[in-house]
Amino acid sequence: MTNWLTAGLSLLLVAAAPAAKVEDFGWLAGQWTSEADDRWTEESWTGPRGGVMLGHSRSGRGDALREFEFLRIAAGADGAPAYIAQPGGRAAVAFALVQHDAASATFENPAHDYPQRIHYARDGDTLTATISLIDGSKPMRWMYRRR
Repeated sequence: MTNWLTAGLSLLLVAAAPAAKVEDFGWLAGQWTSEADDRWTEESWTGPRGGVMLGHSRSGRGDALREFEFLRIAAGADGAPAYIAQPGGRAAVAFALVQHDAASATFENPAHDYPQRIHYARDGDTLTATISLIDGSKPMRWMYRRR
């Protein structure tokens, strides 16, 4: 009986939680950079406005650009915020929001080859971005500092 009561209360709390909005991800806004040895990665995000956040990422070595990506967080087909990536300017790939709080967010697309999960977490002037397969395997992680 206690298990049923706990499950019922959990469902009520989830149902009572307000729906996520793009504005909930304002903590991601800013210019972020990671540098080690001769390698560098930069990621920048605008603040939320008009129901969208725009971003871009670029990585390189020395003076040479190795890759870039156009990014955005906007309402998906279901109205919930989605992470939309265009690596190298190619076709857009959408990742659905599966979890978020005041300083972190996880987006997933199990049908995509790699990555299938994208996770951001901010702690003060540090932003950590992690990509992986849906089960968390094959992770790649970037630790950024606010510029």
